[in-house]
Amino acid sequence: MRLVQIQSGGVRKAAMVAEPALRVLREFESVYALVMAAALAGRISLKKLVEEHLSDETLDYEAVYAGKSPWRLLAPLDHPTEAARCLVTGTGLTHIGSARDRQAMHLADASKLTDSMKMFQWGVENGKPAAGDIGIAPEWFYKGTGTILRACGEGLTMPVHAEDGGEEAEIAGLYVISPDGRPIRVGMAAGNEFSDHVFEKKNYLNLAGSKLRECSVGPEILIDGVFDSISGESRIVRNGTVLWSKAVRTGEAEMCHSLRNIEHHHFKFAAHRRPGDVHVHFYGAHSLSFGDGVKCADGDVMEVRWDGFGRALKNPLQQEGGSYSPVTVLDLH
Repeated sequence: MRLVQIQSGGVRKAAMVAEPALRVLREFESVYALVMAAALAGRISLKKLVEEHLSDETLDYEAVYAGKSPWRLLAPLDHPTEAARCLVTGTGLTHIGSARDRQAMHLADASKLTDSMKMFQWGVENGKPAAGDIGIAPEWFYKGTGTILRACGEGLTMPVHAEDGGEEAEIAGLYVISPDGRPIRVGMAAGNEFSDHVFEKKNYLNLAGSKLRECSVGPEILIDGVFDSISGESRIVRNGTVLWSKAVRTGEAEMCHSLRNIEHHHFKFAAHRRPGDVHVHFYGAHSLSFGDGVKCADGDVMEVRWDGFGRALKNPLQQEGGSYSPVTVLDLH
């Protein structure tokens, strides 16, 4: 089952994907409200709750997807009233492709292992612990709050201070913390974990700053998928022509960390289990266009598609205008 969130003016709705249509839900204006209702009702099946609240109202999905409808797509899960109560984070060095790119990015002599490659190797050795055990912690990074989250079709901004803006085709886990403080994995969605790879390449300690960028998920949330071995494609389209494309894979079979281990090391922190919060957590990338020498430009459309996850996630790159000048801090003394 796949769900979307849509908005027209000040009206929001949640809908189930029933290609080529969207079937609108009664009562629930957001996926967040749906999840909280399921949690409060004794953790009843989310699928069952959706099925019980399907209305007869349908919308032309293609018109919404193409931006030709009064309704526009939102991220498939957000905090509907307080964007700051959505935490956007990620786990890196989970895929062999990303580890190789990072190794090449940070060291000219490939015969030596960088700290990044060492961390990846630790994941290979102890990233998939047996049931009941705790494995090695993966690399973890912070991207921002829900204010940086963009929907399918919206632009991803390369700030004026940035040195690059490049796609990272991933799958993101979408979570809500239940009223009793337990993380609920609502589902997963295609994601573009947009980053500044030129800045990162200068020194791996720049990784934290390179991640503080907008990102996107959607257009659909898959609420009953199997995260095993998933095929997909990442593309860069320039002026209507495919500039770069690559087959990508993700899922536990393609990774050195299990989903259970990734989730434990994110939610082990009490601050990440605050009731009512939303979490968007990226699981890592397989390959990047930057790794193949591609530099994205203003207007390029980044596309991410995963088999079984519905329609492709598309976002144009937008270069922020203006000049780069110092930020001044007020002093009220």
